Amino acid sequence: MAPGTVRHTPRLTRALFPLGLLFLAVGISTALVMPFLSLFLSTDVEAGPLKVTVFLIVAPLSGVLGSTVVGRLSDRGPVRRLLLIGGALAGMAGCALTAVVRDYWILLGLTVTALAVANSLFPQSFAYARQVLERDAPDRAAMGISGLRTVFSLAWVAGPPLAAFLLATGGFTWVYGGAAIMYGLAAVVGICWLDEVGAPAAAPATDDAGAVDAPDAARWTLLLTAAAFTLMQTPLTLAVQALPLFIRTDLGGEVSDAGLVLGLCAALEIPLMLGLGVLSTRLPLRLLLFAGAGCGAAYYALTAVATSVWVLVGAQVLNALFIAAVSGLGITYMQDMLPRHPGRATTLFTNSFPLGAMLAGPLFGVAQHFGYRLAYVICTALCLAGLALLTVVRPGTGYRGSRARTGRTDSTSGYRRPS
Repeated sequence: MAPGTVRHTPRLTRALFPLGLLFLAVGISTALVMPFLSLFLSTDVEAGPLKVTVFLIVAPLSGVLGSTVVGRLSDRGPVRRLLLIGGALAGMAGCALTAVVRDYWILLGLTVTALAVANSLFPQSFAYARQVLERDAPDRAAMGISGLRTVFSLAWVAGPPLAAFLLATGGFTWVYGGAAIMYGLAAVVGICWLDEVGAPAAAPATDDAGAVDAPDAARWTLLLTAAAFTLMQTPLTLAVQALPLFIRTDLGGEVSDAGLVLGLCAALEIPLMLGLGVLSTRLPLRLLLFAGAGCGAAYYALTAVATSVWVLVGAQVLNALFIAAVSGLGITYMQDMLPRHPGRATTLFTNSFPLGAMLAGPLFGVAQHFGYRLAYVICTALCLAGLALLTVVRPGTGYRGSRARTGRTDSTSGYRRPS
């Protein structure tokens, strides 16, 4: 390993530890609110089916728009720390008001403003982490990003049970109050412990030897890659929506068996995500991503022909490998394609999940009509289509997937040190 690789390891640890706390706080706040949003709208807000549907469509769309706008702003100067703090404060204000407001239109207004800005915290946290890793340990970028992604997964292990406890104890006032506290904690971490990182270098850039640094990938390459990730992330929502009904109607199991299957997958996903992060320092990122997508297609194909719940239980290793590869390594893959725009790159990737979730809605309706086993046939086709699109769309000559692990120091990483 090159000497420059570990030169800033103590500083890297000091930077990533508070960032891990921020990820945990943001993850818990999201996990408290999202699983019970439709219940909140139906019961406390007393919104009808049409209003609930409109809210559930507008919320992710406004989040995508908010993240995109903030992502473009974040790459124009050394302002990412301030954007993280601003997003956390917006989330705290939005959740605090939601804890006491029950007017549908006011809540919708909060969703498209404060909570849409708060939605940028997830991609901006990864973009901040990428810049820190490029500065201090460029050969460990994928491993670091995967490690931080597992913190978000851990938050989702703790968040829903905590939300259920708060809901039973104090209703949605406590649920949204708890989410506001978590956003407040994220803001405190940003204010007290995070340092501002240097702005991405302007393109085209040269390193100290005078060589031109890696350019950004072409626009169509980025859009088609984002489309591929959207295709592969659509099954993450569609399969979960169909699972309890599929187990009950097609496999003769209990709805509670879905909890066993999903819990096992979550338990396997975290160590596998860390393991793939370690492997990314030795194997090409693109190869690991393709292998993970192949595991996803194999899992959904196996589920489509399953005859018992135990087949699904045994196949969760494939499912966890798929989620770990796409959700963990996909961020780094997209960031490598936009080396001087980590905010835009991360936002392109993270937006693929809400877009995939919206696509899953009508596909679930088709499965309801023709049988829930069809949902997993569709998931298999979506995984294969996403994998095929990734295979056809080459990252281009500027792709840094291999160079990012060569141990370059910050003088050649494409980033300026903060002055």
